[in-house]
Amino acid sequence: MKKIPVGLQLYSVRYALAEDMRGTLAAVAEMGYSGVEFFGAPHHSADELRAMLDDAGLVCCGWHTPIELLQEATIFPTIAYNKALGNDKFIVPWVNPEQYQRRDDWIELAKFLDGAAYTLARHGMATGFHNHYAEFLPLEGEWPWYTLFDHAAPEVIMQFDTGNALAGNAGVDVVDVIRRYPGRSRSVHLKPFAKSLAAKDPEAATRPAIGEDEIPWADFFDACESAGGVEWYIVEYESDAYPPLEAVRRCLQALRDMGK
Repeated sequence: MKKIPVGLQLYSVRYALAEDMRGTLAAVAEMGYSGVEFFGAPHHSADELRAMLDDAGLVCCGWHTPIELLQEATIFPTIAYNKALGNDKFIVPWVNPEQYQRRDDWIELAKFLDGAAYTLARHGMATGFHNHYAEFLPLEGEWPWYTLFDHAAPEVIMQFDTGNALAGNAGVDVVDVIRRYPGRSRSVHLKPFAKSLAAKDPEAATRPAIGEDEIPWADFFDACESAGGVEWYIVEYESDAYPPLEAVRRCLQALRDMGK
């Protein structure tokens, strides 16, 4: 079985990134990460960002792309920018749950992603969706995550975020979510979570780093690699137990200790 590269969602180190992008990318590369996933609207030219990545020895393994940048009027400039950068994955990171309070709203989102995926496929690119907690709260008898991916085309990437899902519903079986949609998990977010701490203090449940938490990582990785079609593992850590750069270093070291 081939070794899956590990990337970092840069939101994890967003404050350091804002102060010193070049230095932060170099630090992330020095830790041993192979790629980085950006977020939000671009603030640098594609050529400038590509040069910084090349200097650090990193690749762009995805971009958390606001849904506004995948509309009919914006998708082609988005494609051009990311071609220059070398990115081929556009992951919609979030939609406002207040605007998605009916099952049909999620089915409409699936149709939108299908249309974007069709356009992007002609350029060797893909789109997908990333969960927060609302996708695993019941809505009209099922989880919105299942509504979305039961209706989206197979080409739409399911970027499952372990910690976000469990924060919304500690009963989520993270292994089953991956196995339910074979080949859809080209990119997954590895976010720690400790279920035993969640009942008393939901914030405390997110503080352990990977390897200190309670997610069944071995079974999760087996599902990703045997059924999910994973191409990138992407670490994301958002809590405050450690300074951000230290936290993501710890997470990567734990993954290395697991053979990743």
